[in-house]
Amino acid sequence: MFGNYLIGLREGLEASLVVCILIAYLVKTDRRDKLPPVWLGVGSAVVLSMAFGAVLQFGSSQLTFEAQEALGGSLSIISVGLVTWMVFWMRRTARHLKTELHGKLDAAIAMGTTALVVTAFLAVGREGLETALFIWSAVQATDDGWNPLAGAALGLLTAVVLGWLFYRGALRINLAKFFTWTGAMLVVVAAGVLAYGVHDLQEAGWLPGLHTLAFDISETIPKDSWYGTLLKGVFNFQPDPTVLQLVVWLGYLVPTLAVFFGLFGGRATRKPVSA
Repeated sequence: MFGNYLIGLREGLEASLVVCILIAYLVKTDRRDKLPPVWLGVGSAVVLSMAFGAVLQFGSSQLTFEAQEALGGSLSIISVGLVTWMVFWMRRTARHLKTELHGKLDAAIAMGTTALVVTAFLAVGREGLETALFIWSAVQATDDGWNPLAGAALGLLTAVVLGWLFYRGALRINLAKFFTWTGAMLVVVAAGVLAYGVHDLQEAGWLPGLHTLAFDISETIPKDSWYGTLLKGVFNFQPDPTVLQLVVWLGYLVPTLAVFFGLFGGRATRKPVSA
């Protein structure tokens, strides 16, 4: 549940910050008459994201077992790629996000109402679709009923509250540090989703090695124990991974974290960003 809460919080806060920046800029520049098109674009993006998640959930349930595994594995890998790109993109552009959005908003206002709706829709919709896909993949990976979905919903709700507090000026945090550490934790979650996606593709027959286990500590950490469930929910831990799963997990996690923290010659430090 914690892993999905983190996803909802991290992704939801990005979308909340985008909305806060757009709304605050229009209010401060005395262009409140432009708020309805922005809210229309934001609302349309939220509806599209929810519909996308519903299609993933209910559409996949109509497929055969092999097709479900192939679809789930493929989408899990795609979602990991998207969220990895997003984590690095946000860490690199967080300092300039406000200026970038202000520029796009000014251009949209000059072009007309439709452009304003589209700008708000695209700004929030990208985050929403990525969030829906990654949450769906993470929920499939944990296989823990409604708990993962509840965790993601709580994370999104927390993000909305934080976004409102940012807008009201009641809360200030160092966003650079926030996005750095939550980004690193999200990479760990993504590694588990990636390993789960590989296992799905093995069960679908797309990848070999389904019965070649790297180790099996199921007796030490039973899947149905409270600590086994906790490890599964937070890290997508599996006590009996295949060799390919373990190789992919390590092959993604170690170099991604190394690059993220600048251990390959880059600088890990960033100027503080507050909101």
